[in-house]
Amino acid sequence: MSRAACLLVIISLMSPAAEALDNGLALKPTMGWLHWERFMCNIDCDTDPNNCISERLYMQMADVMVKEGWKEAGYEYVCIDDCWPSHQRDAQGRLQADPKRFPGGIKKLADYIHSKGLKLGIYADVGDKTCAGYPGSLGYYEKDAQTFADWDVDLLKFDGCFMNRALLGEGYTNMSKALNNTGRPILYSCEWPLYEWPLKQPNYTAIRDTCNHWRNFDDVFDSWSSVKSILDWTAAHQDIIVPAAGPGGWNDPDMLVIGNFGLSHDQQESQMALWAIMASPLLMSNDLRDICPRSKELLQNKRIIDISQDSMGKQGYRTAKGNDFEVWERPLSKKRLAVAVLNKLEIGGPRGFDIGAAPGWKICGPQCNVTQILPQYKEMGVQTQQSKIIVSVNPSGTALLTVTPISSDFTRLHKLNWQGTFVRRKHTIL
Repeated sequence: MSRAACLLVIISLMSPAAEALDNGLALKPTMGWLHWERFMCNIDCDTDPNNCISERLYMQMADVMVKEGWKEAGYEYVCIDDCWPSHQRDAQGRLQADPKRFPGGIKKLADYIHSKGLKLGIYADVGDKTCAGYPGSLGYYEKDAQTFADWDVDLLKFDGCFMNRALLGEGYTNMSKALNNTGRPILYSCEWPLYEWPLKQPNYTAIRDTCNHWRNFDDVFDSWSSVKSILDWTAAHQDIIVPAAGPGGWNDPDMLVIGNFGLSHDQQESQMALWAIMASPLLMSNDLRDICPRSKELLQNKRIIDISQDSMGKQGYRTAKGNDFEVWERPLSKKRLAVAVLNKLEIGGPRGFDIGAAPGWKICGPQCNVTQILPQYKEMGVQTQQSKIIVSVNPSGTALLTVTPISSDFTRLHKLNWQGTFVRRKHTIL
């Protein structure tokens, strides 16, 4: 690799995180299914009854999540996005579901979802209208929060359209208080920083104190260029956003689009691996009723999910880049490390990467055990810092590994400041 490539390495393991929203939820990144990217605002149930936004869609997804191993793998939330309500509130000023598409109402749907051992998420907006033009919650925060609680909703995705940007923080904070005042535990998914970044740098201490996870950047599309833009934005702002993440509050880079139409299988592996490294919520947006076996296997990969849900609860960083490779690393419990190597090229064939060039490889002194998870599972055995391990990475693909120190001599680990605050240095991949 070119010696000109260098990068800021920032790793924080045991440094104290900001205080999280104290509702006891999202102690690990949220896992579930969300309708938006795949089904959008399809309300035409006359001509497309199988794919329109209706109670039938969510019941069918819940059925599949139980029958096809999704619940067992850890996916527990079935989430409604925009376009579910009627265009008018009821006589008491409450939101109400579209009566044609949700004839049983949201409470009946919640009861059905709960009967499957799953949880129900719903969508609303901090402004006076949702992004699709349905009634917003501005002026109704307490009423809407109580309505969701009365319906036994478990998660609220709260969007930021049609709102005075100067009042975003106040609006999100007021809804957070309103949800807590209901006495029902409702996971609170915010889009506060997404809408504030164009004006100023958001206050992530306040956001973490208010929300369980929060969107920072553009909506994901079913394309590799969209996934890349999210990764690039995250890496460019990691100094600011990563310290805010931890049990109870997470950065949300948006939905997993694995199993749809726009990503190759290598690109799907890249999204899954890097969302796990970023300690992101794993909210799929796809059609679980009709998903290819390879995508299903990837989304249910226990070893990747174990990285996502690791008990240490630390988000990873991009720690090195050069020669069209990127290295992303995430500290794990028991002094382990997850390493993802992304091949940025979109031309040619597989390229080799010497894993010893990863900054975190230093924990392999004097010895470590290495497991490759992607692109194929492989136990690579006991290695040393001097070992030369070349992983093959396809264009736009990712190799994902875990590194486990096996020596009783942890002197080098302490020198690496794995129990302290940020370690900051430049690193060049040769």
